[in-house]
Amino acid sequence: MKWKEALSTMKPYKPGRSIEDVKEKYQLDEVVKLASNENPYGCSTHVVEFLTSSSLPFEIYPDGHATILREKLAEKHGVQEEAILFGNGSDEIISIICRALLDEDAHTVMPTPSFPQYAHNAKVEGAAITEIPLVDGQHNLDAHLAAIDERTQIMWVCNPNNPTGNLIAHKDLLRFLEEVPSDILVVLDEAYYEYVTDPLHVDSISLLERFPNILILRTFSKAYGLASFRIGYAVSSPNIITELNKIRNPFNTNTLAIAVASKALENDVFVEKCRALNEEQRKRFETYAENNRLHIYDSQTNFVLIEVPCDADAAAEFLLTNGYIVRSGNALGTPGYLRITIGTEEQNTGLFHAFDRLLNENR
Repeated sequence: MKWKEALSTMKPYKPGRSIEDVKEKYQLDEVVKLASNENPYGCSTHVVEFLTSSSLPFEIYPDGHATILREKLAEKHGVQEEAILFGNGSDEIISIICRALLDEDAHTVMPTPSFPQYAHNAKVEGAAITEIPLVDGQHNLDAHLAAIDERTQIMWVCNPNNPTGNLIAHKDLLRFLEEVPSDILVVLDEAYYEYVTDPLHVDSISLLERFPNILILRTFSKAYGLASFRIGYAVSSPNIITELNKIRNPFNTNTLAIAVASKALENDVFVEKCRALNEEQRKRFETYAENNRLHIYDSQTNFVLIEVPCDADAAAEFLLTNGYIVRSGNALGTPGYLRITIGTEEQNTGLFHAFDRLLNENR
């Protein structure tokens, strides 16, 4: 078979270790997964009650328009219903964007290290890629602008950024958007938007009228606690969404995902509670890092990127043997660091004890 040439330089996605696998390999009774930035508090009671009391017509194709969810999101964000695109997670929307705008003659600009699916999908389409290194965990927006050429089709901005957790200051983002040509799509990936507590942060959806070339990505996988249902969405100008809908598969989101996401939107109190608990525990990580003289990035997400006293793979393996699944920075482009999902108070206390043992073994 004549595969695309780009595939010869790529590798399939490698999932992290499962709780069951780690229990069996290390003979552990309890294992805490803090590697994938899931919500440790689960999901809204509205969702749980719906799943235990409702029946759905499983023999019927999903509502390809996601009508109920679309109406609720349009009202929540104050946008037209035609301004919303749904995907099987925001990952699928990223692939739709790349398929619609990129080819061998196109160019795209993105930060590094950041969410790897930007580069992955751009490579599949054969596009030229310029990766702009972060500066102290932050986007170098001036370098992004300098990289624009006549072939540039997409600018990727991960805000807050994964894996560093840094948030771009609103004034800096505004200046950047003002300088990007209006015929270039700027994707603002805001998967962790609901966790942001910075009082100066502004909802970027409010910028759509001023900058019709931006597209905002959001997801139900993080703060809403619906990662297993795989549903995300994009908000942009209706003309951009119309073009992307030409690429989207007719039934790309399933009936159950649409239903539970609609229920999740009915309980803002749950998300607000998760945000507050996450902020409280995030400060514990900052204090722990300061007390142990470890560098930690300024996170506005439900994870932290924290320095370790040895090779990141070795540190991750050590914590694994102690019952904590975390992500090695070696796999994220941040050697010498671990990305750790912020768990519950109990989970984090146990992690700190294990981290203490890691530090003692490497002194």
